[in-house]
Amino acid sequence: MRDYTRTYLLLLLTIFGLFSTAYSQGYRIEATIKGMRDSSFVIGHYNRNASQFVPKDTAKADTNGKVVFEGKTALPGGLYVILFPGNQKMIELIYSGKETNFSLEADTADVNTSLKITGSKENELFYDYRKELAKGSKEIEALGKQPTPESQARIRAIQDGFGTYRKKLMAENAGSFTAQLLKMSADPEIPAAPKLANGKTDSMWVFNYYKAHYWDAFDFSDPRVMNTPFLEPKMERYFKNLVVQTPDSIIKDADMIVKKVSVNKDVKAWTVFYITNQYENPKTVGTEAVWVYMANKYYLSGEMGVSEDVKKRIAEKVATMKDLLVNKTFPALALTDLAGKKVSVQAIDANYTVLFFFAPSCGHCKEASPVLKAFYEKNKANGIKVMAISTEHNMEEWKSFVKTYHLDGLINGYDALNQIDFNRKFDVVTTPTIYILDKNKKIIARKMPVEQIEDFLNYYQNKMARKL
Repeated sequence: MRDYTRTYLLLLLTIFGLFSTAYSQGYRIEATIKGMRDSSFVIGHYNRNASQFVPKDTAKADTNGKVVFEGKTALPGGLYVILFPGNQKMIELIYSGKETNFSLEADTADVNTSLKITGSKENELFYDYRKELAKGSKEIEALGKQPTPESQARIRAIQDGFGTYRKKLMAENAGSFTAQLLKMSADPEIPAAPKLANGKTDSMWVFNYYKAHYWDAFDFSDPRVMNTPFLEPKMERYFKNLVVQTPDSIIKDADMIVKKVSVNKDVKAWTVFYITNQYENPKTVGTEAVWVYMANKYYLSGEMGVSEDVKKRIAEKVATMKDLLVNKTFPALALTDLAGKKVSVQAIDANYTVLFFFAPSCGHCKEASPVLKAFYEKNKANGIKVMAISTEHNMEEWKSFVKTYHLDGLINGYDALNQIDFNRKFDVVTTPTIYILDKNKKIIARKMPVEQIEDFLNYYQNKMARKL
């Protein structure tokens, strides 16, 4: 009986110990800020970029400027910010998730240089680094005002010295979140590149190495990656500067990146959303096919687990977009012209056809119409024709618009039977919407601003001529 009682007591102590451990996973961050009293402060973390802030707690300073943030539930790790009243100043902090109880002191006269941290090795490292960086930057700024060979040599020495300091800090604190943040904020280091036969550096090797090692500093299994300002700018730069802007290249890199981040479901969900969103209305002509691919593979397949309502809306958009992508033949479209006769896109005999979907009530359409008219007059002798298509169903307003903006020399089309849903059938979400078709009515550009039509056609024709 005695052994049973002893075992039971040990079990209770173990359970109590577990509860105690769980309770201790709360947080307490105490800040004494000279010059601030009876003021409210907010603490929170970044969310993927420097402009997204997630508030986690608020607290009010006492008459001595002491403010305490504390709670019984653990905070997620990341790069945190204490926002001052009015958001005019802030203090950045490392919250690794391991050091949950620490304090700091600062003076509002110069927050960063006066900051003192107690109880957090991570923040000591972080602010030692920032102070070293600020010291070097200040000296470089002064030297830059006197551009002499000596000052330039000193600038290089400072930069080299800081580089050595940075490497040493990260090497000696390799397991710290501070070192991880510093790595994420920097570009990968590129070793000496091989030389070409002509003695020049192989720039393609440099590019390929840089791209291949671009994400080396990111541990995507670490959920803290999301709570920093680095992920989104890095992703934007990768797809903007390192990926060839053709659907095949973008899709290949998109799948590679999604696979790389899949160790963390939150990072994966955001990455899929980010890439998909970039190519629904892309800045680069002809890359909407990426959106269709991402929608099919990650959303309509069920992989991302969106609601049935969202999935239905995506499916409807895919059904619209799939036949309106660059290199697809434009779908059949028959309308009525100003004389009441049938006119169709497919029957237009032209080297290039510009389709201008507009709404007579649209202010931007009124601004774009004179530009479109001038483009047509300048280029009509080159086998270019323009069809202006009203998406609204008031005949008098349509005719008035054509007359007012002198579009009667163009081919004009109107849905006299009021049967066409231009949004669903031709992806005319906003007006004006422009498509450019080649001789065979293949789409070569879509959603093109009217001001860019001439430049695009010049570029396209030159590209076609080089292929001959």
